[in-house]
Amino acid sequence: MATELPVRVFTLRQRPELAPQILVLHEHAWDEFLEGAPWDHWDSLFDVFADLQVVVCDSEDAVVAAGHAVPFVWDQTLEDLPSTLDEIIERGLNDRRHGRSPTTLSALAAMVAPERQREGLSGVVVRAMRSLAVERGLESLIVPVGPILKHLYPLTPMERYVQWKRADGSPFDPWIRVHWRLGAEILCIAPTTAISTGTVAQWEEWTGMSFPESGLYIIPGAQHPVEIDRERDLGRYEDPGVWMRHRVKPSTSTAG
Repeated sequence: MATELPVRVFTLRQRPELAPQILVLHEHAWDEFLEGAPWDHWDSLFDVFADLQVVVCDSEDAVVAAGHAVPFVWDQTLEDLPSTLDEIIERGLNDRRHGRSPTTLSALAAMVAPERQREGLSGVVVRAMRSLAVERGLESLIVPVGPILKHLYPLTPMERYVQWKRADGSPFDPWIRVHWRLGAEILCIAPTTAISTGTVAQWEEWTGMSFPESGLYIIPGAQHPVEIDRERDLGRYEDPGVWMRHRVKPSTSTAG
């Protein structure tokens, strides 16, 4: 699949030679402190699910944006939503292994090259994912959206943050707003899209901070405080998100 210039959209299956450039985008997409999260099944995105990984290139074949997604069976209830990004992939793999036909496409990430921010490329990625869901006859594209400004308000509960509005009534957070403008609805809070754990020394290395005593600490880039337990030599951070749904096929069922 391709779009008009100045960018072109492919799947990784169509352009497997672009995988190294996607990995470069990974380096800019996640904070270092998320290294402590399990990413056991991430490699499957580059082979098993390559036909659902979105790659956006400029006219010179430089990757300027990319998106990861996995199909799986979802019964459209909130209770059946996966807990973490890794669980989404695991469920997709299990469904494939047992021959179950997926009903839903779940996004995992949308990444834009730092020098190409604010050009609307994140919307290009989301629309491409929607198109892939339509092509496969799936009911929905669901997204565990990671609000991009929440880290500026780490003490505000996510439940309140997602209700913030701008003067025109649109969502306050730019990433939530991208999905909202494309017709997505908020389903619920995703409290633990990734759980990152490590020793105190690891957390000090990841953050460049010192943690002299046990307690909660606000760290740069984190959506809420990290919990440090010096007695157990353990730091733990649960990265939250917001489940949103793009309906791409009429359905008689509703989440709830």
